[in-house]
Amino acid sequence: MLQVLSVFHALISMALVGLILMHSGRDAGMGGMGFTPASQGGTHIVERNLTRVTIALAILFFANSIALFHFL
Repeated sequence: MLQVLSVFHALISMALVGLILMHSGRDAGMGGMGFTPASQGGTHIVERNLTRVTIALAILFFANSIALFHFL
């Protein structure tokens, strides 16, 4: 079980770093990459969904850290 949690922790860590790097400062990140036209306000929706996914992954990371602590 410890090995499974450790691998899961490494995967979550890599995904979390990737998601955090995708966030924008002002006009960069997912919103500035051109996935949706800025004139239609689609970038705000993309950024909001990116934030939600990042928060969910951060909660999983925290829970997995607690689980790893209890198995050690």
